[in-house]
Amino acid sequence: MTSPTPSPLPELRLDPATLSDLDADLAREWLVTNGLGGYALGSVCGATTRAYSGLLVAAVRPPTERAVLVAKVDETATLAGGSVIALGTNEYADGTIYPRGYERLAGFALDGSIPRWTYRLGDGMTLEKRVWMEHGYNITFVQYRYMAAEVSQSVALAVTPFCLDRDHHGVTTGAADWHFLVEAAPSACTVRAFADAHPYRLIAGPNAHFTPTGEWNWHLFHRAERARGLPATEDAYMPGTFALTLSPGDTATLVLSAEAAPPVHLAGIGGDTHEAVTADALARERAREAALLARAGETIQSDDFMARLTLAADQFLVARPPDAADTQGTAADGASVTVIAGYPWFTDWGRDTMIALPGLTLTTRRYAEARGLLLTFARYLSQGMIPNRFPDSGMEPEYNTVDATLWYVHALSAYLDATQDWPLLDTLFPKIAEIIDWHVRGTRYGIDVDPADGLLRAGAPGVQLTWMDAKVGDWVVTPRWGKPVEINALWYRALGLAAAWAARLGGDPARYQALKSAVEQSFLARFWYAAGGYLYDVVDVNGQAGAVDAALRPNQLFALALARPLIPDEQARTLLSLIERELVTPLGLRTLSPEDPRFVGVYGGDQRARDGAYHQGTVWPWLLGAYVDAHARVYGAVDARLLRGLLEPFRAHLHVAGIGTISEIASGAPPYLPAGCIAQAWSVAELLRIAATAAGSAGW
Repeated sequence: MTSPTPSPLPELRLDPATLSDLDADLAREWLVTNGLGGYALGSVCGATTRAYSGLLVAAVRPPTERAVLVAKVDETATLAGGSVIALGTNEYADGTIYPRGYERLAGFALDGSIPRWTYRLGDGMTLEKRVWMEHGYNITFVQYRYMAAEVSQSVALAVTPFCLDRDHHGVTTGAADWHFLVEAAPSACTVRAFADAHPYRLIAGPNAHFTPTGEWNWHLFHRAERARGLPATEDAYMPGTFALTLSPGDTATLVLSAEAAPPVHLAGIGGDTHEAVTADALARERAREAALLARAGETIQSDDFMARLTLAADQFLVARPPDAADTQGTAADGASVTVIAGYPWFTDWGRDTMIALPGLTLTTRRYAEARGLLLTFARYLSQGMIPNRFPDSGMEPEYNTVDATLWYVHALSAYLDATQDWPLLDTLFPKIAEIIDWHVRGTRYGIDVDPADGLLRAGAPGVQLTWMDAKVGDWVVTPRWGKPVEINALWYRALGLAAAWAARLGGDPARYQALKSAVEQSFLARFWYAAGGYLYDVVDVNGQAGAVDAALRPNQLFALALARPLIPDEQARTLLSLIERELVTPLGLRTLSPEDPRFVGVYGGDQRARDGAYHQGTVWPWLLGAYVDAHARVYGAVDARLLRGLLEPFRAHLHVAGIGTISEIASGAPPYLPAGCIAQAWSVAELLRIAATAAGSAGW
């Protein structure tokens, strides 16, 4: 059998010398997604380290209600001479590591977005393993390929799945009298955790044999959850074992499916054409990735870092089907699109989606998806606000944000600049007018314009409305109630855009211009902190006239990036220089100056500790986008050396934490250890946008 068609992108390989380091293997994770919000995720060595670890995490109600169905599989190889080699790795609550298959791991690479493991079985004998998902379906493929120098050196392979059926945020506690319902076939099985559970199928080729066992694997340890102060022990059900024999050059593929019925193009799964059908599935995913890179253009294709980020960006763009009664707001191709804010635990957030939209879709020339995103969120406009969050349980969206809607206006501008799609503006401008009207007269959570100074204010007890939104119980860590600096920069930009768009469409821009002028007249007088040489983070704190928050934070960068005319040159250079000294780190910008007594340099611990640090010094990569834009606005351009310097640490970062992607955050003190989600949409988007700027492409 021939080798699989290679990806058009060079492999991202981990140093083989590091693969015998168990702690390093457990800290590095891979991610595969399916375009629905479902995913597969695991550690490099295969041990489950999170509640979210899984080979089949299905989006039951795309892109939400994600359920871990198959946590992992363990493999055991038996050589012709009788040697038995366990390739799996598990960590248990008592500290036991068994088996120790990571000691056989000779290679790990991302081939495109597809992780590939290479195990040493013996002299000249290796077993390759690949994992990918069928785009648009809750189906995972686990494929093995055996290679040996001698044609006669066959290997017997036993594959044991670890099954669950739970929300991806939870854990399962087994019981001796609880047996999953398993319908066995010669080379497949159907699994249900209980009688009325959604069934899922595990299917091997006709040469495999399934033997039911029905045993619990007790007390698996999730070290990443223990570090987060969360339940860290889980039991997994093992319904049985698939056994097959491979000759050199053979492949064997286990298919994990939560679909009620296989799609037409996978109808041969489990039959005589099983391996041919799965080979076509692999080729189809290869072709899809190649098409994404081709669409992104030669500049991205010719740069491995940008190409890698382009494939990472694809993982966040997922379907959000419209409600059955809703026939409006679909993308041009009929698909309704949204953005998963971060893997593994976030769903789609309005703020994150709009901030990430330019990098995820415009830099990569995915204009139909960008259009679909804008129309999708317009569907949910309510009282002049787009949703802050769509809950994972599929409940009504939440609107507790002051900035998501303003970022929406900015994202629409970026889209129009890139596409000149003026018919879309004609469609959406009534929504823009509605947004402005509601913000002027007042909408939820005290969001309205203060007639005294024309600035936008927001806040109410017990709520967090800006992107600094950590809350533990009743404790809002950074309430920022009042008039936050970046909110008024976004408001100023939205008013300017509304005026320009009204004029373009033949309307009267005077009202928007008057509102914009009011901001111009008061902004610097209200926000400039002369003693510090920078902008206050919030004025009229907690609704008290004249009260100010002088914390040195990165939010003021958006005044330079989005509302440059509001700040004179001298002040702009002064505050940018101060931010460079105090906040810029190799992995992004700190959220608070280390000179501030509230600064927390290490992100970690239980929820209270983590959320207490989240915006109190923790580093966020996505803020580098605003830093680059601010630098360009202040100095007229961004020095190429500066851009290269900002990007260089992230080339190394692709090999740690989430392999091939960009983390959500990092600790605010050296060595700036990555933390939070292993893959964050706006981190990837803004790094991609910066890289495009460095390559000479247009930013936003």
